[in-house]
Amino acid sequence: MKITHYSFGKIVINGNEYTQDIIVFHDSVFPSWWRKQGHSLCMEDLGEVFKKDVKILIVGTGAYERMQVPQSLIEELKQRGIETFVYGTEKAVAVFNQLLAEGKAIAGAFHLTC
Repeated sequence: MKITHYSFGKIVINGNEYTQDIIVFHDSVFPSWWRKQGHSLCMEDLGEVFKKDVKILIVGTGAYERMQVPQSLIEELKQRGIETFVYGTEKAVAVFNQLLAEGKAIAGAFHLTC
């Protein structure tokens, strides 16, 4: 599931273009990802992540990093055995691709716009 392109509002994965926020796994995509509170990430937003054997979660907070990821959420994910990294979406995509190439058990949750 290599991400080959990201720009504001658009991401391309394995040749398929998506224009809504998305969660990407090594073997699948969960498109049209919506969050309970829009620009703030909470545990309830990550249900799809918990269905997989994910050890690393990369969060892309948008082109202008508007999506908030509370430190308490990062700590709770760590207690569940998931290491979490938070970046603007452009950098998050690069880190996701790098860790994916290394064979890590990874998921990427990407906010595509602001």
